[in-house]
Amino acid sequence: MKRRTSLVAILGAAAMALAPVPGLAQDGPIRIGEINHFKRMAAFAEPYRKGLALAVEQINEGGGVLGRPLEVIYRDDQAEPGEAIRIAEELMTREGTVMLTGAILSNVGLALSSLAANRGYVYLASEPLADALVWEKGNDWTFRLRTSTYMQAAMLAEEAAKTDAVRYATIAPNYAYGKDAVAAFKETLTALKPEVEFVAEQWPPLFNIDAAAEVQALERAKPDAIYNVTFAGDLGKFMREGNMRGLFEGREVFGLLSGEPEYLDPVGAEASEGWVVTGFPWYDFDEGPKGDFVRAYEARWNDYPRNGSIVGYNTGLSIAAAIERAGSTEPEALREAFIGLTLDTPVGEITYREIDHQSTMGAFVGTTALRDGKGVMVDWEYRDGADYLPADDVVRKLRPEG
Repeated sequence: MKRRTSLVAILGAAAMALAPVPGLAQDGPIRIGEINHFKRMAAFAEPYRKGLALAVEQINEGGGVLGRPLEVIYRDDQAEPGEAIRIAEELMTREGTVMLTGAILSNVGLALSSLAANRGYVYLASEPLADALVWEKGNDWTFRLRTSTYMQAAMLAEEAAKTDAVRYATIAPNYAYGKDAVAAFKETLTALKPEVEFVAEQWPPLFNIDAAAEVQALERAKPDAIYNVTFAGDLGKFMREGNMRGLFEGREVFGLLSGEPEYLDPVGAEASEGWVVTGFPWYDFDEGPKGDFVRAYEARWNDYPRNGSIVGYNTGLSIAAAIERAGSTEPEALREAFIGLTLDTPVGEITYREIDHQSTMGAFVGTTALRDGKGVMVDWEYRDGADYLPADDVVRKLRPEG
């Protein structure tokens, strides 16, 4: 049975908190192990860290959880799966953490997920996007917060199906996330518009794109539309080279993550216009919970939020809600509490689905444009993630039993 936990209840005054368990309030803080790529991917991990820290501060100011403050133990894994596993073992055995969270890169998230299953220890995969985390390699102990690759690809495919484009070319980094992103876009677009064909696929190495060669290869294929999955520095290089060579002129372009400030801001005035993208248009959030989040983040950090910021913030809210629901920090109680957990967040209500442990957190879809010398998203709208997941019978075939 689902239990809905509101944002007010999570952050609220002590008068609304659950009564402390006898003897538990004197046990010190509830420690959470956070493993991430803080040095190797600082531009992306730091906004996440700040969002998580803000949520934890607000929760503790409201009385903590179960009468105890939350404490996050941050560790840097150098973006290496082996190092992440070593750190996770240390956090579980020596640091007294009650669960793990974190990771951006999917290969690291998959390694932590496997460890969680083997050790019977909850892992909240906050940012990794690979679909395998909740489907082919899903397990009882792993839950994923961020809007998945499949969900975001399906949102873009929905927009692509509305156009006249038939011939598509794709470009994506050559690792798990990129492969999943292209497969999901092909599957969902073909279902919506069977006549489409994919005439070229480019697979540049992650963070080492030869943009000139990739642009030339895509141009030779003469597609009607391009589906882009590159991000970080690769995205900037691809945009600049494509703009210079006219690759995007007269073509529809759909970009997964391409509207996120982490990736769009560094490109500055060279950002491509007219792409349909997923992203985080924080600059237009003036009212309601989204506006409250932006103002609180700016006041705390003297900086504007990125997409990672809201993911980090919702990670903190999710952890507090699960512990509150469990009434305990025991691994099995926490695992059961995450199943079907529903809570309010600045972007709306989300639920951790029972069938695959994927949250229904959605994404913003809009079009790139230039404003004040940098790229932004315009004409955007928030898409509920629950509307962009495959049917339950499909998920059951994808996900291993147990």
